[in-house]
Amino acid sequence: QGPERIAKLRASADFAIYTPGSSAGLPVSILKSFASPGEAVREDEEALRERAATTTTGLLALLGIEADPVKSREHILVATILGGAWSRGEDVDLPGLLSRIQAPPFSKIGVIDLEAFFPSKERFALAMKLNNLLAAPGFSVWLAGEPLEVGSLLRTAQGKPRVSIFSIAHLSDAERMFFVTLLLNEVVGWMRGQPGTTSLRALLYMDEIAGYFPPVATPPAKAPLLTLLKQARAFGVGIVLATQNPVDLDYKGLSNCGTWFLGRLQTERDKARVLEGLEGAAAGAKGFDRGRMEKTLAGLGSRVFLMNNVHEDAPEVFETRWSLCYLRGPLTRAQIKTLMDPARKERDAGRPGQTPPAAPASAAAARPVLAPDVAQHFVPVRGSASPGAALLYRPAILGSAEVHFDDRKAGVSSSEEVVLLAPVAGGPEAVRWEEAKEARLSVSDLEKEPAAGAVFEDLPSAAARGKSYEAWGRDLAAFLYRNRTLLVLRSPSSKEISRPLESEADFRARLQQAWRERRDEAAGKLRQKYAARLASLESRLSAAEQRVDREKQETTFAGVQTAISVGAAVLGAFLGRKAISATTIGRATTAARGAGRTAQQAGDVARAKETAGAIRQQIADLEGELQSEIDESVSAADPVTEKLEPITLRPKKTDIAVRLTALVWLPHWKDENGNLVAAWE
Repeated sequence: QGPERIAKLRASADFAIYTPGSSAGLPVSILKSFASPGEAVREDEEALRERAATTTTGLLALLGIEADPVKSREHILVATILGGAWSRGEDVDLPGLLSRIQAPPFSKIGVIDLEAFFPSKERFALAMKLNNLLAAPGFSVWLAGEPLEVGSLLRTAQGKPRVSIFSIAHLSDAERMFFVTLLLNEVVGWMRGQPGTTSLRALLYMDEIAGYFPPVATPPAKAPLLTLLKQARAFGVGIVLATQNPVDLDYKGLSNCGTWFLGRLQTERDKARVLEGLEGAAAGAKGFDRGRMEKTLAGLGSRVFLMNNVHEDAPEVFETRWSLCYLRGPLTRAQIKTLMDPARKERDAGRPGQTPPAAPASAAAARPVLAPDVAQHFVPVRGSASPGAALLYRPAILGSAEVHFDDRKAGVSSSEEVVLLAPVAGGPEAVRWEEAKEARLSVSDLEKEPAAGAVFEDLPSAAARGKSYEAWGRDLAAFLYRNRTLLVLRSPSSKEISRPLESEADFRARLQQAWRERRDEAAGKLRQKYAARLASLESRLSAAEQRVDREKQETTFAGVQTAISVGAAVLGAFLGRKAISATTIGRATTAARGAGRTAQQAGDVARAKETAGAIRQQIADLEGELQSEIDESVSAADPVTEKLEPITLRPKKTDIAVRLTALVWLPHWKDENGNLVAAWE
């Protein structure tokens, strides 16, 4: 009607025209519709289940999937994901839903294993359909704009009443059903959070209701709409529905409508359906005349209506007043844009009391969706984050292989597990194993799910293709064949070979111990060989030493006797009465013979000592001969100082087995300045 009329309308009540999925009017974001509902809904198991089911049905309809809530695997899977997350108070955005479809946070559906119920390959196909929806150029409009919050749609921040109009004429049938379902679910959720009242708190008006509330079919919008018709009045929410075809409305909904405004009906079916409803509504009242009511309906003229109010005794015919309003038909998108451009500029400028447009969701930070043939694992997070740091996963390629070294000549047969982590980049050479590093972890340490609240770096396109990993596995085998070697050490003296991964110090210690053992064993055998001869010599030495002792004793005894005899003879000569007598001469002769025997005994002692010394020398010579043979039997090379020979072993191509080539996500702590610190080493 012109700028002046619009200005007056704005002065009386704040209003806005939203065009979901289009930039003609004000944009509206649907992301909040996938967020966890309020506590009132979460505590009501039936309401939560109904919301998850209707949201799932609307989303699948948008994807072109006609899903039965009981028979459809797609519906059961998505509804289970949404219901489980919402019951825990977790928000689920579309990128997050896409990731959970591919890797659900549960292993069973009912009592059946997840893979048997819905194989990963088929789940990936469903995820790809959702990804195509997210990637569609026009879908970004659905994610930007004001959140779909009923409270802010009804009143401004200053409490001023607000009229929010959603124009969906430009949408396809599937898109209309999707948005209407989300909007009605939001209204139900908001309604359950309000206290009960008998006064009108809000009014929901929906034109052209046919198709959203059919009598037989169950489109996703039907369940929340029926809930509103049954319960909304208790929360002060009024519902106004308009249609040109009453026959297309569900009878349960009609029975919950307290006031009917009936205009001129074109078909007999519509008339019959309305009469049945009126007769049912007036079952407790008296005087309902079906024939007269049928004539009344048939005779309604232009702008003449029949009103049936459950609080009145009978229907009443009334005529609307004339108004100076010349209807030009529905507003076009261009007209809506012209009408809402000033409001859009005000909201973009951050007008106080208005909710700023929501930023589009960032799919780059979400866990990427990969084909089932791409195995992905997560390295466990170790340590704690610094204040303000966020957890970021960076992609890498893990290669695990078993390399066997077999050299019969060197006497080596050994296997080792090799785990490498290679960075992945874009371009023709996405993975270069030459740049890989040894990983201080094993495949068994990897986890299947990431840590909660983490974000992900962009994944190069090559890492999202399953065939890439087959090629990288072959490259890994070739790399190990060219570069993987096993260095062992050889002792020239003992011909011993070091063990795989044995250090030089440990090898020398082992050689020295073996050398001592060989020496002791050889010495033992030689000592047994010389034992008899040594025993004989030691026996002879013992006898010789005994003879020496005996001869010493005899010499000592003879010397004592001689000394006594000489002393007696001298004393007798000096003390006797006769100077010289035969007795004196005999004693002197005996003493002289005793002195001769003493001298003879001294000679025997000397000869016995010579014999014992000769035997000792024989024993020493024999022991020296024994030690010489011991030294000759054991290598003279000292294992501590011996120069070891290095031997480099290389594997055969057939001795390299690649066990795993997979995508792994390495956790990092990212601080406020963008610095990264590894959270897994």
